[in-house]
Amino acid sequence: MGFLKDLGGWHLLIILVIIVLLFGATRLPAVSKSIGQSVRIFRKEVKTMKDEPSAEDVAAAESKSSSTAADDKK
Repeated sequence: MGFLKDLGGWHLLIILVIIVLLFGATRLPAVSKSIGQSVRIFRKEVKTMKDEPSAEDVAAAESKSSSTAADDKK
């Protein structure tokens, strides 16, 4: 990511002009809206994955509860 440090104002302006030439000024709002929706969905899925317990956690909890149930029977 070292090359991002070297980008100045003129470089970013040239990149913006190239993007406008490639996509056209009329399509840019639709493209940016689509990218924004994709990022929002990705963040939501990542948050959902962090909130859900993993399969290892579930297996550990089940084995723990089964071992305590076996101890209660003794």
